[in-house]
Amino acid sequence: MKKKVAFVCVHNSCRSQMAEGWARKLGSDVLEVYSAGTENYSEVKPLAVQVMEEVGVDMSTHYSKLLSDIPAEIDILITMGCNVVCPNLPCQHSEDWGLRDPSSGPIEDYRKTRDIIKEKVEDLIQRVKNKEI
Repeated sequence: MKKKVAFVCVHNSCRSQMAEGWARKLGSDVLEVYSAGTENYSEVKPLAVQVMEEVGVDMSTHYSKLLSDIPAEIDILITMGCNVVCPNLPCQHSEDWGLRDPSSGPIEDYRKTRDIIKEKVEDLIQRVKNKEI
């Protein structure tokens, strides 16, 4: 049975979208993947889409979603480091990845964030497979 995981950020426009992309690509056998934000935002950051495309993850159909757009109950809640508190999102496990938002920086910042997120998603997938979560 797959674990429902939600990656949550403020705008669901960059970090949480990258995490969703990686988790869908690398963990579709063990994870049912969602991402959402706590505030409306118009689009996924074009540089986030671009740097994920560089590593073979297609986010061209991704769009910013709100918490109300994803299931009300999930197994794993991952916040991305933006002090997001989600009291109305019941879960069995939660953690904050403490990631800096690359949105105001150059493309190199997006690439660094992308690579850090990949490592964290791979670790999460391994912990789910090992039944640690």
